[in-house]
Amino acid sequence: MAYITINGYQLPPCKRGVEIITTTTVDSGRNANAQVVAQRVGRDQYKINNIVFPWLSAETWQKILSILNNFFVTVSFQDPVDGSTKTLKMYVGDRSGQVYYVDKNGKPLYYRDCKFNLIDTGE
Repeated sequence: MAYITINGYQLPPCKRGVEIITTTTVDSGRNANAQVVAQRVGRDQYKINNIVFPWLSAETWQKILSILNNFFVTVSFQDPVDGSTKTLKMYVGDRSGQVYYVDKNGKPLYYRDCKFNLIDTGE
């Protein structure tokens, strides 16, 4: 997987399995002959799914979460359709991570299985 940047911040390398889902929105129905009549609406939209980091320092995970706290973010990634760099306005879905290691005061130092996904706004 090529690198993903969010608001100019280059994410660390992700675990294998990142999915870039391309969706074509259509306005469709059937005519009197029961044939599908459809028209494409807008451009293809993207979802970057299964962004997973097996191991991150608390500092790196907090940095990523602070950027995603903006809700709408500018994301750049390699478009699987033509290989170009695509830059889109996206929003974040669910975010999760498991505390793996804490200091003597219980403050997280490392997280594992940090994950989230990014969804195209269509703009």
